Amino acid sequence: MREYLLTLCITAAVTYLLTGPVRKFAIVAGAMPEIRARDVHREPTPRLGGIAMFFGMCAGLLVADHLTNLNEVFEKSNEPRALLSGAALIWLIGVLDDKFEIDALIKLGGQMIAAGVMVMQGLTILWLPVPGVGTVALTQWQGTLLTVALVVITINAVNFVDGLDGLAAGMVCIAAAAFFMYAYRIWYSYGIEAAAPATLFAAVLMGMCLGFLPHNMHPARIFMGDSGSMLIGLVLAAGAISVTGQVDPDVMNLFAGSERNAVHQMVPVYIPLLLPLTIIAIPASDFVFAVVRRTWRGQSPFAADRGHLHHRLLQIGHSHSRAVLIMYFWAALIGFGALAYSVNSASMWIVLGIVGLSFIGLVLLLLPRFTPRTPRWAEAFVPPRYRRGGHRAAAAPGAAAPAAVGAALRETQAAGAETCEPHEAHAAQAAREHPAPIAAGVAGVNGATAVGPRSRLLDGRRAGTSR
Repeated sequence: MREYLLTLCITAAVTYLLTGPVRKFAIVAGAMPEIRARDVHREPTPRLGGIAMFFGMCAGLLVADHLTNLNEVFEKSNEPRALLSGAALIWLIGVLDDKFEIDALIKLGGQMIAAGVMVMQGLTILWLPVPGVGTVALTQWQGTLLTVALVVITINAVNFVDGLDGLAAGMVCIAAAAFFMYAYRIWYSYGIEAAAPATLFAAVLMGMCLGFLPHNMHPARIFMGDSGSMLIGLVLAAGAISVTGQVDPDVMNLFAGSERNAVHQMVPVYIPLLLPLTIIAIPASDFVFAVVRRTWRGQSPFAADRGHLHHRLLQIGHSHSRAVLIMYFWAALIGFGALAYSVNSASMWIVLGIVGLSFIGLVLLLLPRFTPRTPRWAEAFVPPRYRRGGHRAAAAPGAAAPAAVGAALRETQAAGAETCEPHEAHAAQAAREHPAPIAAGVAGVNGATAVGPRSRLLDGRRAGTSR
C-alpha cells in the first residue's frame, strides 16, 4: 500500500507542478478557443491541460517501475507498456484536437487505433464471468471487439461529461478511488497477482486527477481539453479491462460451502462485470441520452448541444459549484455502493443505506424546484431571497423606473407633440438612473450564474462554431 500511495503522490505532484507552465504554453500557442454557444464559462480559457496529466502519468509509472514490489508488475506483465503506448497515441490526438479542432470521425478512428495498440500488446479481455453460466472463454476476435468497444465507450463517456469546471476530473477521481479499493482487495485478500496492474492504473489515475483539480475547480484557470478527457477515459477503461478480462474468477476458490453461501461468495466474481459499468454509469447514461437525442432530431451523434446532464442541472437553477457537487455525490454513491455490495452482499443495511442516500440525492437534485417559506422568527438568519417579503423588496427599487417613465409620458402628452423630444430624453434619463432589476428566473440564464450582465461573447451568433 505504501508504494501505491507513493506512486499516487508522485503522479499528483508532477501533474500539479506542470499545469502552471502548460497553461502559459497554451496561451502562447493560441489554444484558447472562442466561447461557443453551448459553453457555460464567460472568458476564453486555455486548454491542453492533458499535457500535464500525461507527463504526470509517465512519472508515476516510472517511479513504480523502480519500487521493490511494484517492479514485479512490469516484469510479469506487459500491461503497463500497453497502457503507455495507447495513452501516448490518444494523448497526441487530443493535443491536435485542442489546437486545431480535428474532425470527430478522425478522433473516433484514433480511439479505435489506440485500443487496438493495447490489444496487440496483451491488454485485452480473455474471458467473461457470466452469471448462471460461469467463466466463458472468448476467441481472439471476440476479445478484441469487446475491448475496443469498452475503450471507445469509456473515452467518449468521460469526454461528454467534461462540461463544467472540475466535473470530469472529480468524477473520474471518485470512480478511480472505488476501483482502486476493489482491485486492491482482489490482489491483497485473494493473493491474485493478475489484479496488480489494475490497482496500479487506478492509483496513477487518481494522482492525475488530484493534481489537476486545484487548477480546474471553478473558476477554472485551465481546461484539460480532449487531450486530458480522452486520456483519463482510456486509463479508466484499461483498468476495467485488466481486472475484468485478465483475472480468472476460478482462482478465487469461492465454490465451497452451501448453495446459499456460494451465491453470496460469487458476488466478487460478478462485480468485475458490473463495476466498470457502475463507475462510468453517469457519463455513460449521459452519452446514451445524447446520442438518442441528437439522432432523434436528425443530427449527427457528435453534434454539440446544451442537453447534457450538467446543463440540465444549471437550467433547473443550481449554481455551477452546486451542480458539480451533485454530480460528485451521485458518482460516489454508485461507485462506492457497488463496492460495498461486493464486500458484503448479504447485509440489508448496505441496501437500506444506498436507498436512503439516493433519496437524499433526489431531494438535493430537485431543491431549486421548491420555494422555501421561512418562518417570521427565522427571517433574520437567512438570506433575503428566502424571506417572505424578499421578492417584493427586491422589486421595489425597480418600481421607480416604470413610474418615472409613465410620468414623463403623461407630461409629454399634456405639453403637445412639439415638446415630445425633451420629455422623451427626460424619460430615458430617469430609466438610466433607476434601472430595472434582472429577475432571477429569466429564461436562458443558468441559475446562480446570472450575476450581472452576461458577456457578449456568449452570443451564439458570434461565438457559435461547427463543433
